[in-house]
Amino acid sequence: MYRLYTHNDLDGVGCGIVARIAFGKDVEIRYNSVMGLDHQIERLIENEKNLKDDFLIITDLSVNDENLIRLDDLEKSGGKVRLIDHHKTALHFNDYSWGRVKVHYEDGRLTAATSLLYEYLLEHELIKPSQALDEFVELVRQYDTWEWDQNENIKAKNLNDLFFMISIEEFEEKMTDRIMNSNHFEFDDFEQKLLEMEEEKIERYVRRKKREIVQTFIGEYCAGIVHAESYHSELGNELGKDLPHLDYIAILNLGGKKISFRTIHDHVDVSAVAGKFGGGGHAKASGSSMGKDAYKLFVQDIFPLDSMRQDAFRNKYNIKNAVQGSLYENKKGDKFFIYAAGENKWILEMNGKPIQEPFPDFQAAENYIKRKYQAWFVHDDIYVDYLKRFYMRSKN
Repeated sequence: MYRLYTHNDLDGVGCGIVARIAFGKDVEIRYNSVMGLDHQIERLIENEKNLKDDFLIITDLSVNDENLIRLDDLEKSGGKVRLIDHHKTALHFNDYSWGRVKVHYEDGRLTAATSLLYEYLLEHELIKPSQALDEFVELVRQYDTWEWDQNENIKAKNLNDLFFMISIEEFEEKMTDRIMNSNHFEFDDFEQKLLEMEEEKIERYVRRKKREIVQTFIGEYCAGIVHAESYHSELGNELGKDLPHLDYIAILNLGGKKISFRTIHDHVDVSAVAGKFGGGGHAKASGSSMGKDAYKLFVQDIFPLDSMRQDAFRNKYNIKNAVQGSLYENKKGDKFFIYAAGENKWILEMNGKPIQEPFPDFQAAENYIKRKYQAWFVHDDIYVDYLKRFYMRSKN
């Protein structure tokens, strides 16, 4: 008997589907949250007398130090254990014969638990490959590593959307049957319609949440904080792109007492941020539980702060990155004017007076005023009025 303990997200359930295809009814699968795994493993090892006759596989999750010792003892006493993961916070499991943790492939692509488990089973001739299965595994990998966004692989995102629209049990059953009975992995017509409706729902949700985000410095990083119960990956990605001056986005789920951390920047590792609160994950997507320290920093301390003002859009005259100048203001009424004064030389004026040294590009200047002064991009009428007054001053 095979026993698979895996995560309850798309990548973790992808492992369950691969295992079901490989072992059929000879595998018992348990889907766990990050916080729930250790209790399950502890209870399994202590209560299951014939565990040495089984093959225990843990994927997409790590165990605590106590369970690490239990698993190592089980392996040394003749049991069969494999821990297969792709998070860098789990690399220390490679010090044990039963650990198989890999973050990157040799060609630089990021790994996923589903792809690593599939390759392990292929290596040991425990599963038969197929085109549909290959395609499914790659979709899961691209979504979990967020490569789908770079590759514009909407199908990978749609797979995750579908995963959240139905129960884990139904998703596992439908995907397993489809992979085993199809030449290629495709969505049916009904699913396509559902996905179109879901995409519209996500867009409305993200637009609403953009109006609620709060900005503050937490430690060395400028963070954007928003409360949301759904669509964390989509929300984090969209907010990160729209607000590049923010180092990372913290998405709070008070009901679940969890925080998701997302970033689009290479200089920020949100797994390290999450690690300060007992969590972990990837460099660009991580999470943690919301303990007392996290609650104070991300909820209590920021509660009095106002939401960020959104930048004006659909302007005809006040345009970002314009050589002739772009205008911003903040809640104190300060005006910030960014304009080009030569190649790689952008001047920033505050209330008509230059501040700071010239910036190498427009984005650097905008990041500065948004981080330091929480300024926003103004509408055309304010811009035109400012230019009139600026012209009048210059004539005088």
